[in-house]
Amino acid sequence: MNNEGIEYRLMEEIISRGMTVSTAESCTGGMVASRLINYPGASEAFVNGFVTYTNESKHRLLGVSNDTLDKYGAVSPQTAEEMCRGAARAGGTNIGISTTGIAGPSGGSPEKPVGLVYIGVCINGNVTVKKLNNKGSRQEIRAKSAEAVLNMLYDELKNTEDENGKEE
Repeated sequence: MNNEGIEYRLMEEIISRGMTVSTAESCTGGMVASRLINYPGASEAFVNGFVTYTNESKHRLLGVSNDTLDKYGAVSPQTAEEMCRGAARAGGTNIGISTTGIAGPSGGSPEKPVGLVYIGVCINGNVTVKKLNNKGSRQEIRAKSAEAVLNMLYDELKNTEDENGKEE
């Protein structure tokens, strides 16, 4: 293992399992995909990334339901789930990961403040979504969100391994 960051351990894990990954990003604007392709040989596992900043693009490219977007909004656990599922489906990959949130400095509300981000991981159709309440500048919120979804995917892959009775 090297000290290059979570993306290196994560890509090694994905490649060793013979899996593939696609990303769906809103507030992180491609940061997650960029982090994954830092890994030399990323083309063995990274298929594509979608930056879907508008509701229309979330619907058109990822298949996020207009009903979901109307009822819950773009920044919701429901949208994060549909985004990561949609990334896996559209990319033809085992893994889809998503980020959607409010990076600020404006755009927040009392119900959905700046720093609210939902991240999603879909592995072979099984989805986990987490809520983040990040603090900091726009760039810090985006960077923390990208780091969080990469760590979440790594943890989910390791948990899948543990549940299957394999040793780490």
